[in-house]
Amino acid sequence: MESHVNAKRLFNHATTLKLHTGNLVNRSRLKKKCPSSPSEELQDCIQGTLSEWFAAMPSSLDSELPIVLDCTIPKNTEAITPEEREELKVSVKLFLTESHCSSIRSAVDMACLSLGVSQLDSVIIAPPPLPEGEAQTLTHLQPLWEELESLVQSQKIAAIGTSELDKTLLEQLYNWAQIKPSSNQVNLASCCVMPPDLTAFAKEFDIQLLTHNDPKELMSAAGFQEAVQGSSKDLQVADWKLEWVLRYSIIVKSRGIIKAKGYIVHAKKSSDH
Repeated sequence: MESHVNAKRLFNHATTLKLHTGNLVNRSRLKKKCPSSPSEELQDCIQGTLSEWFAAMPSSLDSELPIVLDCTIPKNTEAITPEEREELKVSVKLFLTESHCSSIRSAVDMACLSLGVSQLDSVIIAPPPLPEGEAQTLTHLQPLWEELESLVQSQKIAAIGTSELDKTLLEQLYNWAQIKPSSNQVNLASCCVMPPDLTAFAKEFDIQLLTHNDPKELMSAAGFQEAVQGSSKDLQVADWKLEWVLRYSIIVKSRGIIKAKGYIVHAKKSSDH
């Protein structure tokens, strides 16, 4: 098949992959199968979006192959119009795989561009998973938080939040930060009841405690490579690395319903052969 040869040529030439799944609310209505976990949903989405994008490719490619593959299916993606912006809340959770502060800025810029907004209402950061046995510290969080603060100052983000911080770490961050966390996400799989010290602290300082069911690592390197490989035959995936995943949801404030949700994914080919 022509498109699979082209997919291979494009993919082998490119060094960056940007992928936007588009609105999954419509898509899941079409697909009856419910993903069992956020990781499985993401894997499904990457594979599906890439397959669709490769299939829609023209049969003849320009001689100039792009370095950046921008995989977006226009019909699945609708920008927010200025008229409806007031009615909507755009919430984002950003999963980093590496501690590059520049990733935060590029993820926020890409989300604003893809969704047609100038500001995100809230961004929750999920720092990169740490090696086994290592615990998250304020030192890990500080550079990431400073980057988020500068995005609040430039009005790209309205509110910023954290994920998986216990009371001690949340308090340390709160005391140090210039712009305080407005929320902290707690995984209910690890504790069925909110820790009382965390609840008391959050209440006192007006930090919203939210629950989530995301795994520690939203997507492993192998999971990402598998998703890409599943989209077209013979793709060389070994050198590709996921840099970050941004998950957004757009909520109609007055009715509390989700109008749209999706993922934006950024990956790079490592050049260290």
